[in-house]
Amino acid sequence: MPFFSHKSRRRKLATQPVSDSFEQIIRQNFIYDRLLDADERQRLRGIASVLIAEKYWEACGGQSINEEVQVTIAVQAALLLLELDHDFFSDVQSILVYPGAYVQQQRDMWAQGPTSDSSSNLGEAWFRGPVILSWADAKHHGQQLGTGHNLVMHEFAHKLDMLSGYVDGTPPQRTKADYERWHTVMSSEFERLCRATQQGRQTVLRHYGATNVGEFFAVCTEAFFTNALALQNENPELYEVLRSYYGQDPAKRFESVTWHRSI
Repeated sequence: MPFFSHKSRRRKLATQPVSDSFEQIIRQNFIYDRLLDADERQRLRGIASVLIAEKYWEACGGQSINEEVQVTIAVQAALLLLELDHDFFSDVQSILVYPGAYVQQQRDMWAQGPTSDSSSNLGEAWFRGPVILSWADAKHHGQQLGTGHNLVMHEFAHKLDMLSGYVDGTPPQRTKADYERWHTVMSSEFERLCRATQQGRQTVLRHYGATNVGEFFAVCTEAFFTNALALQNENPELYEVLRSYYGQDPAKRFESVTWHRSI
């Protein structure tokens, strides 16, 4: 497809109104949408529409692919892109969806996530390959806030990390100063989580983030969006570098509503 035609098609998808059923699915399965303002909601739907149209959605293990599956997953992935200069996760050609936890028989050296031979997995992001998700967990996490856990955001954070060509917990930054600040803060916070994990101390960040720097960034992303106030309070420098990178301030969104009462 010619470049300009491709851009025109994306623009059309991103600006046309979504269906009533699309909106209903968001209301039921993506509670975070209620924290966004009108402009953010419109842009979120536009990004999600492009992701739905451009990705190959593959049903695995008896799972079916329908509008609910596509919308629920796409809007959660789209949230990460809301203020980034992005290309709609262009390195993700396929999104594979299982009904629940699945067994991965082989491990690729570039696979990211809790995977090993014949282990039970909830999700994976493959370097220059697909994203694989458990539908039950993708839906469940989309309906929750305040947990610091979101499978879709975790796996798509890995894809942002991989844009640099490496799996090193450092997605592309805007300036040299941003890289330097990122490295300083993220290295310190990763070591802090590793110590807490070794000592068995609970933190806002899940201990799984201590596995490696790639998992650390993905776990940080989950907490940044879904448990923002707690992360800002416990890890203010970490919160600030994530706020600068994503161009979003989730803590401010949480502060603006009494979400535990009205959402």
